[in-house]
Amino acid sequence: MLAAIFSLCSVSALAQVMKAADLEKYAKERYGDKWLDAAANLAADLTLDKNQSLTYQQVILAPDKTREQLYVALNYWATATFKDHQAITLNDKEAGCIIISSTIRNIVEHVGTVNKYSVSITPVIRLDIKDGRVRVTYTVQNYDILADMSGGWLSVTDRKNRTWGDSKRKADDKTNEFLYDDQWEIAKHYPFVQKDPQKRTCAKALVMSHAYSNAILDKVEEALKNGVVGNDDDDW
Repeated sequence: MLAAIFSLCSVSALAQVMKAADLEKYAKERYGDKWLDAAANLAADLTLDKNQSLTYQQVILAPDKTREQLYVALNYWATATFKDHQAITLNDKEAGCIIISSTIRNIVEHVGTVNKYSVSITPVIRLDIKDGRVRVTYTVQNYDILADMSGGWLSVTDRKNRTWGDSKRKADDKTNEFLYDDQWEIAKHYPFVQKDPQKRTCAKALVMSHAYSNAILDKVEEALKNGVVGNDDDDW
């Protein structure tokens, strides 16, 4: 019974590692909290793909595992990690391919001169599976922005009506006239463009997106080599 409880707690913890707060801690541990410098350093080694998206790819070796074993392990990992099961947009055993698209909300909240910005990303994670190896492809196409016109330091909005950049609302809720949605193309913002009025916001967004790619790769490798909860092998 204790083992079962421990296993369930482990799965629950795993399902929480993608929260923005955990992601920020993870990013600071690896790149520091000077976001402008961290973004510039990362950009020196980054190349956007042909679609001007941020893409990472890595092959993870598991030489003692068959294609079917790897497929089962990754299915288990994806189901345990992403609470919204609609995030798994393709699950094709015969093709050996799993595709996941899940939004990480509010990875950045930044108060600017006029607006406050809340940044979310929806990475596409593709897992291609063969005997003894898995190729992970992680792509972020753009930053999804919720801008608050009442939240900036010098906002001209009547202070009595300010939301102070709360930047949170339900999907498709248009009741707050000071909030509007936008999409920022990664290639058109800092650090890929130096003169960017949203420089500080995009610097942190890039670092957080990069950190999330590393977290995903770490978790996939851990799931392949040691299982999701540590006791999901064939010896039972």
